[in-house]
Amino acid sequence: MSKGIVLYLNGVTSTGKTTLAKAIQQKADVNFYTFSNDTFQQMISQKFLMRNYWKYLSEAIIQAYQTAKLMSDNGINVIYDGMILEVDDIKPHYEKINAIFNNSPLKMIEVYCPLEICKQRNIERGDRRPNQSHEQNQIMARDVKYDISVDTSIYSPEKCAEIIVSNILAITENTHDV
Repeated sequence: MSKGIVLYLNGVTSTGKTTLAKAIQQKADVNFYTFSNDTFQQMISQKFLMRNYWKYLSEAIIQAYQTAKLMSDNGINVIYDGMILEVDDIKPHYEKINAIFNNSPLKMIEVYCPLEICKQRNIERGDRRPNQSHEQNQIMARDVKYDISVDTSIYSPEKCAEIIVSNILAITENTHDV
């Protein structure tokens, strides 16, 4: 059995990762399951998140990666909507990702959007702090090796999905049974 592809969408809040994940699902000729840091954060009691947010969130994120790895090992394709943040409880975050997904078809995708546009999106959403993207950008891992980068301020989610599907999935389909 071939392993499933893991597309890791990395970017700060309001870059458009979740919308892009849905667009990839629509564009791709193969099924992708999608989940995020938020999916696993919702599993944690608010009481514990309030006590030590990064400790418990970091534990949940590692479990999310283990889940994505298990799915990939079982031939299931995954889109992971996340942020590679270098906080004490998960450092070195990017190295941990590479260790967990060793020998897996992991594709790192930078989802970029200028911080001022993210700020506007945060304000429009109303469920994020205006400067939340900027705050996250300050602690983002800087050493990530991307397979591709898309700018959601220039291209629509559908166009970004087309770029990803035509570049990453086409290459992978030639070397893997997706």
